[in-house]
Amino acid sequence: MQKADSSISKKLERITKEAEILSLMEESHKTKEWIKKQIKKKSLKIPIKLSMGSFQILNSCPDDFLDHLLDSLKGHDIDDIGDINAFTRTFFWFFTDIVAGSNPTIPTKEQARKVVVLNELIERTEIFQNRDPNSTVILPTGDGMAIGFSDSPEYPLRLSIQLHKILNEYNKAKKRKDDKVLLRIGIDIGPVYIIKDLNGQDNVWGPGIILTRRVMDLAGDQNIFCSSRFAEDVRVLSPEYKEIMHPIGDYSIKHGEQLNIFNIYGEGFGEKITPKKKKITQKSETFEQTLKSKTAFLFNEIDISLDVLDPKTMLTHHLWRWNLINQSDSPKDQIFYYIDGDSPKDFADMNVRVYDEAGLEADILSLTENKPTHKEFSVKLKKPIKPRQRKRFVTIEYDWEEPERMFFYKVPTDCKSFTYKFSIPSGIEIKNQALKVDAELGYKWNAEPPATMKYLKDATQITWQGKNLKAFDAYRFDW
Repeated sequence: MQKADSSISKKLERITKEAEILSLMEESHKTKEWIKKQIKKKSLKIPIKLSMGSFQILNSCPDDFLDHLLDSLKGHDIDDIGDINAFTRTFFWFFTDIVAGSNPTIPTKEQARKVVVLNELIERTEIFQNRDPNSTVILPTGDGMAIGFSDSPEYPLRLSIQLHKILNEYNKAKKRKDDKVLLRIGIDIGPVYIIKDLNGQDNVWGPGIILTRRVMDLAGDQNIFCSSRFAEDVRVLSPEYKEIMHPIGDYSIKHGEQLNIFNIYGEGFGEKITPKKKKITQKSETFEQTLKSKTAFLFNEIDISLDVLDPKTMLTHHLWRWNLINQSDSPKDQIFYYIDGDSPKDFADMNVRVYDEAGLEADILSLTENKPTHKEFSVKLKKPIKPRQRKRFVTIEYDWEEPERMFFYKVPTDCKSFTYKFSIPSGIEIKNQALKVDAELGYKWNAEPPATMKYLKDATQITWQGKNLKAFDAYRFDW
């Protein structure tokens, strides 16, 4: 009896310990990837499946390792100092400062007055007033401000336009030139790490905010600049956006890098005249030309399969199989993926697997974008693909809810054969629609040939097959 009581007591102690670990992980925004990283650090041989959650992984760990995790989470483990969250968060960034705001010839009181004016004008904009505080990052920068929105790429653009219109009215009332407030604004998309500052508050650091600052630094008086990656994403959302975003070429930034810049201006906002300093004179390639020139692989055959696992949530299992031909002169073992879904989802919960034709699983090298509905990452194959080797296939599998009941795909390169297969449990009312899409203008028309639909005993299946597709052809499949 005494032995049984002791066993129950140990089990309760372990459950309590696991619950405390999960609670502290939630507070510090850590995922199961952090546990896996700690397991790797300690060189523990613990079998972990992709489908396992944090609690299941903890159940497989020895007691002394659970103690180590608690020490790390409580800050008692000196080896863990300097660790940060494994995953980044991606924001749509607005970065502004006052032109000549730190000019030493301007009295400090006057500089401070302009900072106060800038803050008050931003607070008057509709976008700022209606923002979601839980998904917005606000960082004062002395004579300016950085604001990150995680819910819509339109917000930094709309904020810039609204701020300029209010600012122009303010400047009209000022007779002296020195009393006017002139701004420069940079807009970009990018990931950052969430880091605790000395006050225990969330702060950010990473390429997203750094590159947005670089974009802003290139701007002149009253310019609104954005990167080409932002422009390419947002211009397709509305004809209005396409009209106000003007490509102005490549500019050089630090470390020998360059940015392709768009100038945003229209009636009552922005400035058409741009600084020539740091501009690179040669003509810039379009976004798609640049992407095509950097693609090492020819996507000779593409097979896409979608299998609805739960019709209530439209949880869908995706399987993409690519026949890749290495077009370069040297072996290549790294592949870049970008995937999208309708519902916010953490990468750790997507059950992502990438493997080759022999079933050898690839390693995920980095997660460069982890937006709620958009992921970008790179993987490394176990066996490199040799130049012009034709019988190499790479498959990715993942799970994502698709409540909008639509799948969009843009072909990366010229493609000999493209097949789309869809399956859903029988008894669910669906529509069968395969559309070709002009991704830039948003136009859609029926794809040829039409998709076929079969009613089986347990499922309804849709199949569409295209031949000899061109690079960047885009298709949408509705069900």
